[in-house]
Amino acid sequence: MSHTYPLGKTARDALKGAHEAARTRYEAEDLAGDVAIASLETEWITPSEKDLPKILEQAEANPGHGFVQHYEDGSGKTVLAVTYWKLAKAKKKKPAPKPKAEPEGSQEDHTDDLYFKSGRTKKRRRKRHVDPNQMDLFGEKKAD
Repeated sequence: MSHTYPLGKTARDALKGAHEAARTRYEAEDLAGDVAIASLETEWITPSEKDLPKILEQAEANPGHGFVQHYEDGSGKTVLAVTYWKLAKAKKKKPAPKPKAEPEGSQEDHTDDLYFKSGRTKKRRRKRHVDPNQMDLFGEKKAD
């Protein structure tokens, strides 16, 4: 069975009040609705000895599977690593863009001026002035 992670703002919220769990970010976004998914978070919780059975019971009743791992710290206390989909603030809906006002039909069309302002054929270039002091290396060959 693959891991599924509950949705919540904090790890304790994900343990307590999770109603749904998702395997992928896309599933989590679908389940969250208008609320954005910030990321897949892992928080470390060191519960007191009296709260530990209650937290473990909540983890078992949770729709998520494999999202809580048990560890011990240096002093032998139980530490829980809770992985969950962290919920962000609600998505703000962007206002619909206002349609641009269409120009009135009475304006003249100047398309012809744009395309036919200059001639359609290339203008001929003037011949460059040749300096009389320049030696012609590729001039006409004279017949012998």
